[in-house]
Amino acid sequence: MQPATPKGTRIAHVGIALRSIAEVLPFYRDILGLPAATLDNSDGAVIEGFHAGESLVELLEAQAADSPVGRFVAKRGAGIHHICFAVDDLDATLVRCRAAGMRLVDETPRIGAEGGRIAFIHPGSTGGILVELTEHTRETK
Repeated sequence: MQPATPKGTRIAHVGIALRSIAEVLPFYRDILGLPAATLDNSDGAVIEGFHAGESLVELLEAQAADSPVGRFVAKRGAGIHHICFAVDDLDATLVRCRAAGMRLVDETPRIGAEGGRIAFIHPGSTGGILVELTEHTRETK
């Protein structure tokens, strides 16, 4: 098997935490005309996805008040919850994060809503932004 050609780091998706997906869904679907992306619910959130060029927009609605999205919305209100960067080698990137003393939410990768391996970096290590890392696995249409 040939090694994958490096693609470089890019924005994979932006996660937007909402009180109600139904309230904003028409904007993304009907006004912007973004094509739907099928995503699994994850981490206690209902997720509606949309293709936005080579990236995705994930609309996140908490299924429970004590879920990560539920806590975020209760504390900060609706808004950008996280940004996800696709990297060529998730394991190597996490090694670099640990070597730099960064605080990781996920010490080891796990499976995310898009079915790929992911890991989150704590906002305290990234200037207040929750950062998700994933590997280049999804082909954009």
